[in-house]
Amino acid sequence: MAEVETNTTPAKPGGFKKKLETFFKINENQSSIKTEILAGITSFMTMAYIIIVNPTILSNEYGANQEFSAILFSTVIISFLMSVVMGFLSNNPYAVAPGMGLNAYISFSLIGGGTFTWEQAMGAIIIAGALLTIMSLTPISSGVLKAIPKNLRFGLAAGIGVFLVFIGLHDSNFIVANEATLVAMNTFNLEMGLFLFGLLFTALLMIKKVPGSFLIGIFVTSIIGIILSFSGLGVMIDPSFNAISFKDETGKVILMSTPNIDTFFRFSFKGLWKPAIIIPIFTLAFTDLFDSVSTFLGVSEVGGLLDEDGNPKNFKGTLVADSLTTMMSGFFGTSDATTYIESAAGVEQGGRTGLTAIITGLCFLPFMFFSPLLKAIPSYATSPILILLGVLMFKPLMGIDWSDLEEALPAFIAVMMIPFTYSITNGIVFGIIIYVFIKVIVGKIKEINPWLWITFVFAIFALIAPLF
Repeated sequence: MAEVETNTTPAKPGGFKKKLETFFKINENQSSIKTEILAGITSFMTMAYIIIVNPTILSNEYGANQEFSAILFSTVIISFLMSVVMGFLSNNPYAVAPGMGLNAYISFSLIGGGTFTWEQAMGAIIIAGALLTIMSLTPISSGVLKAIPKNLRFGLAAGIGVFLVFIGLHDSNFIVANEATLVAMNTFNLEMGLFLFGLLFTALLMIKKVPGSFLIGIFVTSIIGIILSFSGLGVMIDPSFNAISFKDETGKVILMSTPNIDTFFRFSFKGLWKPAIIIPIFTLAFTDLFDSVSTFLGVSEVGGLLDEDGNPKNFKGTLVADSLTTMMSGFFGTSDATTYIESAAGVEQGGRTGLTAIITGLCFLPFMFFSPLLKAIPSYATSPILILLGVLMFKPLMGIDWSDLEEALPAFIAVMMIPFTYSITNGIVFGIIIYVFIKVIVGKIKEINPWLWITFVFAIFALIAPLF
């Protein structure tokens, strides 16, 4: 009787999908490839505005005065490339793009104010990024994390939430500037009605735990708004740009454009070694550092992206990636890119790994050719997502003992300062300063660890740097 042959050939690997799950530890992080893809697209949808806004700021004739199309291309490339780097280096769902606030500082204060030429500004960004990269590879990075008290972290998360709500209400034109009261509700119109519809519709999807609720809400609201706009009811496609336009100044229809690389590798270190230049460079570096750390802490608290010690997961790798992002911004010709708080949208959509960041980065690529299409995503469709994120980011406040004013007051200051000064950096700066002063005044100076003292000095520096 013939002996039955036994197949001892080892099983083949599970293929590309299995490799993705293994590399990014997707199952270990209780996620799925589908969820990560949806989360990445969602993050992109909430931060896509930067593709238009960043070139607008850096092309302003009273500021950096650069070519709009060149800045648009550099914005797309740095957002794509460094989001991918962030995903691989940190395995965290944090997307990156040129930061709001820093772009205005560079355009109007450094270049428009006559301190730097464009080339020098890009050189300064490279130097600032190099300093941050060196810091992130040393114990300084973990020291900065240890320096920030837990209650202050909770306050930062909630403060960022309020900040997102304010941005959402403003971008949707629901609130407008008012000379008497600073801000006020706009006169009700159909655009505001669409915003409220998007808010309630998306909230309902979330309550029902519908997968991809943020993305569904954005698309449904956008489609309804576009249909209404072409029905003659006068709804603007985008309140910032009035209407879609695929025409150039001659009236020719333009759907695609060739990438403009005029700002690539236009940097210079000449004249950057004078004592007077130190303050702007350190301002760039430490503003970026505080902004990034605040974002890591806030998003990780809300999304549960924490290690066994309760600290942000893979903080060092995340900070290294963010620091490299700053440095590469100078090479590619745009203002400092940094980790985006809008990444919280992807996290709340279920994104838990670096695959989310990579998908977000990939979403930027088509807009190097099809930037006019971005205007088809109305802000009244994306703004509801920011409001709902604000709700979710209030959850960490439950961890604060409000009866202990020594701990509660700095957290409260952080919550308030972020939206009222329109700066995440100011929230962490004032939170740290108030925390240290309170501990000194009540005689608990021993509770202030060495790293907190160092961070306190940096916070004071960040506060007074604009005076010089």
